[in-house]
Amino acid sequence: MRLIERTFDYIAARQHRKRSIAAAIAVPAIVAGIVITVHSGDTLSGLAAKHCNSAAAWTSIYSANRAKIANPNLIYPGQRLAIKCSGGTAPVQVTSDTEDSPTPATPRSSGHSSARSVVATSAFQACVISRESGGNSQVMNSSRHYGLYQFAFSTWVAAGGSASLFGNASASYQTSIFWKAYALWGTSPWAPYDGCS
Repeated sequence: MRLIERTFDYIAARQHRKRSIAAAIAVPAIVAGIVITVHSGDTLSGLAAKHCNSAAAWTSIYSANRAKIANPNLIYPGQRLAIKCSGGTAPVQVTSDTEDSPTPATPRSSGHSSARSVVATSAFQACVISRESGGNSQVMNSSRHYGLYQFAFSTWVAAGGSASLFGNASASYQTSIFWKAYALWGTSPWAPYDGCS
């Protein structure tokens, strides 16, 4: 079984690398737009909030990049995305996303780093992030619960999370697993422990 999981993870990683390379080569020209490189922890709503001043503008970014993004909950570090804001709003160029400006190293404490902020799309999600991890996507507590949503390993895997990414997943990947778990079990993995409802 572990060999099958490793093989699947290897194939998925190769496919992701191929998509990232293809995306880096074929960057569309967007009139009155900008192109950014996705970093670990980025989400479409977070990019929209940063560049369009509205997290709700994520749908415009998704529409402009449909050929590169199969699932709007899953974007990957290294992807090059066109930023197109809805309603004719011009996107804001953020200096840390330019090719010429290197991204500063994020300081690490206890082997874990704070992620870029995740823009919650529901009050329940915001409550869970706040109470479970305080927004640190890489936190691992003493009972081995991990990430923004403090997943137990068994819950992570049962909701479709890759076993090899447990303890090292991007915030956007964790969020996709959160929504899968929420679709399967509702609030039950979190509400009894953190009081969110």
